[in-house]
Amino acid sequence: MKKTSHFLLIGMVLIMAFISGCSSDSSSPLLTVTASIQTSSASEALATVNPPNEIILTFSESLNLTTVQGNVSLQIVKTGGLFVSVNPTVEVTVDAQKPTQVSIRSKDGSLMPSGEEFVLVVGSGVKAASGKVLPQEYVRYFATDYNLSLRSIPELGNTRTTTWVISDIHLGDQRSIDKGYGWFIKNRDKLVSFLSVARQWPHLKELVIAGDMFDEWVAPMEYDAFNGSTESGFVDAIVAANRPVIDAFNAIIQDGNIKVVYVPGNHDMLVTSADIQRIFPGISEARDAQGLGAYTPTDLTALVVEHGHRYDFFNAPDPISNRDITKTTSILSPGFFVTKIAASSDIEKGVSSFYRDGLSAQYTSSQPGYYITYWAAWQLIMSQKPVKESWDAKIIKTGIDGYTEAYAIYDLIPHHDSSSDSPLDVLLYKDIVNTWWDQRQTANKVPIKLLAEVAIAAGAINPALDAQSIVQYFLNTDSNKRIVVFGHTHDAGLFSTLNHKLQWSVYANSGTWVDNSKVSCTFVSIIPKKENGATTDTITVYQYVDDQHMPTTIKSSAIRN
Repeated sequence: MKKTSHFLLIGMVLIMAFISGCSSDSSSPLLTVTASIQTSSASEALATVNPPNEIILTFSESLNLTTVQGNVSLQIVKTGGLFVSVNPTVEVTVDAQKPTQVSIRSKDGSLMPSGEEFVLVVGSGVKAASGKVLPQEYVRYFATDYNLSLRSIPELGNTRTTTWVISDIHLGDQRSIDKGYGWFIKNRDKLVSFLSVARQWPHLKELVIAGDMFDEWVAPMEYDAFNGSTESGFVDAIVAANRPVIDAFNAIIQDGNIKVVYVPGNHDMLVTSADIQRIFPGISEARDAQGLGAYTPTDLTALVVEHGHRYDFFNAPDPISNRDITKTTSILSPGFFVTKIAASSDIEKGVSSFYRDGLSAQYTSSQPGYYITYWAAWQLIMSQKPVKESWDAKIIKTGIDGYTEAYAIYDLIPHHDSSSDSPLDVLLYKDIVNTWWDQRQTANKVPIKLLAEVAIAAGAINPALDAQSIVQYFLNTDSNKRIVVFGHTHDAGLFSTLNHKLQWSVYANSGTWVDNSKVSCTFVSIIPKKENGATTDTITVYQYVDDQHMPTTIKSSAIRN
């Protein structure tokens, strides 16, 4: 046994040495090459880069420099698969002092054109000084993003083709500003500056407000939601407290050069179309159900913009659960009450908080939805946002959407009334999981219905909400969308994915303008392909800095058409 083990060990060492030797560039029988910029194969998501003025190709060993010319090229890809030369033309150069590198640069030193798709080819005729060759022709693709000058983009000429999406501004009333619990106070001047730039930017065609422009939810538990007013009166109070922002939007609308579109969010799901039209005369609206909407431009049908709360269990409109209590056509979801609890918790930071660890609930087999999902979500909420008030105290004031009473936290959390043997019960949103969720999705026109567990996760985990762009649009065979933009999560970002036709598509989140976000003052820009035969739509997430600088690029992508 020992001898056999010894021979096995020697064999393994020899195999590892052989593998190591094969992976070494110095002993590899083939030549390899890498580019100084990100590139992709024809089957991958199209790599997107800032326009370079030079691309450096680095080979695994010194080249026979006489084999480079005529075997290295960079061209622009046009509709129909045409390849055209870069204008201004590029030159391919080599330097005997750097025999492993090849430079591709524009002859006049300028940046390569923006908003274009490029193909980079290194032919099999390129050889190393040792005689080694590439295993196959090196063909790589990339697209160039736009240098988004807030003055103009020369490549776009005088055309208005661009759509910008902003969301989650969360304008509050003067009380929220004076008491300090409002989410949007410090960034007001920056938003007015941004809107002034948008108004003057010569390429902007549409400005979409993707929900939560107004905030009717954020107020501590002991505060009446509408401050003793009606819904319309409260919206008027928000307008009065944020007049510079409202005036900046109206200036854009009244100019008539840019179409402004409003899409409802969860924090402003009760704001009526009549209120919107009264405040913003001439604005367009996208509504498809109570408290919901999705917008697609008429000339960019591959794009859809919505807030995203349609797929969030706690924040999607609920036109079913409590109508026997409100006696109205109420749609307020549990997220309203969660927001009020969270507002109190935020104000009470540093105060000794009251939290019943575990909530003392026992699993009930007849109520799996209550126990595994809804009840567990409430336990997570209360552990993250504890408050000093007793859960039995009738502390949560309403005065909104047909709700007139003050409620206790225990009116919202399923619990056992007398003993652990009794069923879980609750006053508000009774049977929201087991009975009403499917009907609620039907009323909210959810294309592909979600399990309650998935929708609850979408409300708690940002990537889970973002993933609904894939489920509802990209993998939905009834959908033709290749660009989806949500807000809601306050987490600006972007990713590429394949759709059901195996086309690369892009999801972007427009982020937020609230003061306390890790990254705030963000927006999404969608620039469709140019009319010169370009192949790509460019989608970029930006952070607005100020009107004297280019915005900061958070992430960018492009899709072929």
